Amino acid sequence: MSNVTIPSAPEDKKKILNALQEFSNSMTRIEAERDLLKQILIGLQEDFDLPKKYMRKVANVYHKQNLNEFKLENEEVEDLYESIVNVQATS
Repeated sequence: MSNVTIPSAPEDKKKILNALQEFSNSMTRIEAERDLLKQILIGLQEDFDLPKKYMRKVANVYHKQNLNEFKLENEEVEDLYESIVNVQATS
């Protein structure tokens, strides 16, 4: 820790501690939200037999409102895959 200068003023240490507490509280909220997202997907799978894998993608597209971008990206991946596999198959 020789490269780290630790503040000596009590008010600075208090500000650092407050920042760490705020950081920790934020991480707790993030963890709770991730758990909620997981539970929503589990509920969709259990109630409607919708695979979590696909519903996660649908939910992300819905959130980002980027269906056209999603379609284009998947087409590009498909084209790239086919061009690579076709080259391998003809070699």
